[in-house]
Amino acid sequence: MTGLVVVSHSRALGDAAVALAAEMITGSDMTIEVAAGLDADTFGTDATAIVSAIEAADDGQGVVVLMDLGSAVLSAELALELIDPALRARTVLSAAPLVEGLMSAAVTAASGASPADVAAEAAASLTPKRSALGEGEDAPAATGETPVPDDASVDTGDAGAVSAVVEIENPHGLHARPAARLVTEARRFDADITLINLDNGAGPASAVSISAVASLGVRCGQRLEILASGREARKAVDHLASLARDRFGEEVDADTVPAVPADRQASGAFADIPGEAAPAGRARRDHTALPASPGIAIGPAFTPTVVDVEAPDEPFDSAEAQLARLRDALAATHTDIERIRDHTAHHSASDAEIFDSHLLLLDDPDLRARARATIDSGVSAARAWASAVAEVEAEWSALDDPYLRERAADVHAVGQQVLRRLTGTADSTIDGTGILVADDLLPAQAAVLDPDKVAGIVLAGGSPTSHAAILARARGIPAVVAAGPDVLAVDPQVTVALDGSTGEIVVDPDEASLQTLHAAAARADERRDSAREAAHQPATTGDGTRILVAANLGSAEDARAAADAGADGSGLIRTEFLYLDRTQPPTVDEQIDVYRRMANALGGERITLRTLDVGGDKPLPFARQPVEENPFLGLRGLRLALAEKTLFDDQLRAIITVAHETPVSVMFPMVTTVDEVLTARGCLDAAITAVGRGMPADLQVGIMIEVPAAALKAAAFAPHVDFFSIGTNDLTQYTLAAERGNTSVAALADPLDPGVIALIDAVCRGAGPDRLVAVCGELAADETATELLIALGVRELSVAPRAVPLVKESVRGVALTSNPGLVERSVEAEDAAAVRAGLRNYPHT
Repeated sequence: MTGLVVVSHSRALGDAAVALAAEMITGSDMTIEVAAGLDADTFGTDATAIVSAIEAADDGQGVVVLMDLGSAVLSAELALELIDPALRARTVLSAAPLVEGLMSAAVTAASGASPADVAAEAAASLTPKRSALGEGEDAPAATGETPVPDDASVDTGDAGAVSAVVEIENPHGLHARPAARLVTEARRFDADITLINLDNGAGPASAVSISAVASLGVRCGQRLEILASGREARKAVDHLASLARDRFGEEVDADTVPAVPADRQASGAFADIPGEAAPAGRARRDHTALPASPGIAIGPAFTPTVVDVEAPDEPFDSAEAQLARLRDALAATHTDIERIRDHTAHHSASDAEIFDSHLLLLDDPDLRARARATIDSGVSAARAWASAVAEVEAEWSALDDPYLRERAADVHAVGQQVLRRLTGTADSTIDGTGILVADDLLPAQAAVLDPDKVAGIVLAGGSPTSHAAILARARGIPAVVAAGPDVLAVDPQVTVALDGSTGEIVVDPDEASLQTLHAAAARADERRDSAREAAHQPATTGDGTRILVAANLGSAEDARAAADAGADGSGLIRTEFLYLDRTQPPTVDEQIDVYRRMANALGGERITLRTLDVGGDKPLPFARQPVEENPFLGLRGLRLALAEKTLFDDQLRAIITVAHETPVSVMFPMVTTVDEVLTARGCLDAAITAVGRGMPADLQVGIMIEVPAAALKAAAFAPHVDFFSIGTNDLTQYTLAAERGNTSVAALADPLDPGVIALIDAVCRGAGPDRLVAVCGELAADETATELLIALGVRELSVAPRAVPLVKESVRGVALTSNPGLVERSVEAEDAAAVRAGLRNYPHT
């Protein structure tokens, strides 16, 4: 495949251009190298760096080099003289504009085109812009050792106009998520694609602009015409029409689509209408709420308030300087949102899709063009951006559909993020004291909550395994989720009490209820203090069985917190934290350094390194990942690792190196078949050979049980592994067909469902007496379940570092390890609610 090299005076510019190009070729394994700046901060170009980049980008087919200006061209020409003649013969220096040329070159190279064809497409990259502006100059030509022939062309195939009409079946029309999916998919094709709403006459609109798509105001039941011309016109139309028939991947349950009363439709009120607050002193039971973070909290209700940033009066120096400010702010915001998106995708691919639409808004050509035009007229970047956002927001707010009008809030939110960057204003935080009541929380909001101010959280949506719930647990804030939209009607300052262990919510409790709750909270505080004092002592049941309480880790900071909390090592290190938020994979040495620091922080305790667990729902720009209709059932976990052997082999070599220094367990995720385990073990053996120091003395090999089929086949896996670790988050969603981030089915996704318990029981029985069974999902931290998990045969619980002391204390409260009566009652219960009730009421042994 043709490789690309970007030569720029600025490292930041080169990296940003590549990041933008990567958005166009998601799933491709093509190589783009950067030779930019003399270092990260110093402008300039270096011929030797360009030589290295060309050599790295070449896989035998050839390389196209794109440059910015001036000495970048001279340095690139000098680099050609320094490389091997054979490589020089297949290297092309392109005079195409750096950004536009790179976009066109990346898409063309990803299709397998030759260097000549890639350079020709790059050279023609300004044609659409020139046509739009009415200019007719010839496109720049490519130069180099392999000149682009005058008659260079691309096979256009069916280049005529192609169209299709589809009816939109999404209940809320083309709102943020399906629109984002449409735009993302449209950008994959070499075709000019436009859309027309046949029912309201809106359009044509570009299919690669999310603001343009939103301006069509496409509602459920309306007809959308898809028109395309160009090389891949037919493929593009067929693919987008198929996506539309599949509702753009949006899961729809007719029973959960709320109706909007006639008196609300005209005003644009959101479809979910808050109900009446529960009577004083009564627990809210009209909507099933779920426990999300243990603890009792009492306080006045408050809702988040965020103060908008106004664009200040600023002196205007030059359009170039102001455009540079805007580009920097957009790039920084892009990084911020990607970080939040990747973090969210660990726990909820559904919630992460929200950030896909935010990223598309940042890259929206229409929104950027409006801001650029205003800057060109002599307005500062901040005011120009604020004006462009206000225009688009107003257009979305004027749409007919109430739900689509609400999506203007996405435009506003993204606009504010960029404006904060432009003005140097600190990120918005949630300010309030008491019980935070909200529809849901974004990761960036939940991550900065102050436990000294926020006593508890009640969310109308969410699930116990959502990002907000996990962050609440990490910060020790009691929380209840999936409480239903009626909680949003609770007036500010009204006293709310919640129990994050049971899901109970009491609004405006009477004096007797308050006394009972305060007494329970006091007992919980005493127990927490006692648990902290004994945190570094072993967790042993009354009959003398040692239960390991380890920590789930995602950083070196987590490892230090786990050591302070008394963790028995790490039962799960999410190694993908090393791979996300970057355009190139970590080197072997980088991985070794991080694993070593985590092991040192834990004082020599065993660390369990889960191999790279990413896939369609957690994409990597440097790994081949196909577009999947259901990424949770696709190429992820061990499946992807075995397909990406270079990544996998590098990681295994790093793990083996560290295993020679400290006790290490390696754990393979998303295992389904014995053959996968045997193949992975073969790769591990090859890594041991490559490291050259023999088998590490204390290395253990295990698998994660997340797929129901694997749980039922535990006995078949047992001869090939040293331990099993049950990931109850994924096991629950796969068993109950309830995606854990989907608020519509959050109440179903309870890991104490009898079906899930039966699978845990099957794993423990299949493992036999000689293989440890651990639980590393959120169920491990649910103290209600501790006695049951031990009775089933679980001998290690791996939890968030903060939860370690209380889980150890819970283990010490279990009198007998064996409790067949409790297991039988739980497996035979009707549902998760019955199991929880039974665990609360069952006599402790």
